Amino acid sequence: MTWTWKLEDAEGNTLETPDSDLGSQGDAESWLGERWREFADQGASTAVLLEDGKTVYRMDLTPAEE
Repeated sequence: MTWTWKLEDAEGNTLETPDSDLGSQGDAESWLGERWREFADQGASTAVLLEDGKTVYRMDLTPAEE
């Protein structure tokens, strides 16, 4: 199984995503956890986790208001 992320902007357009072919869901989630703020700063508002090309779940990357 291959786990990857797809990043989308607020309009749902796919953004360029760094290579993220990872071996497990945990690896994929850790990978995004280390980078999500950078992606949000670059205009990503949603991350989509894919397992072998199939959507597992979508995650909002908008930081919570303090």
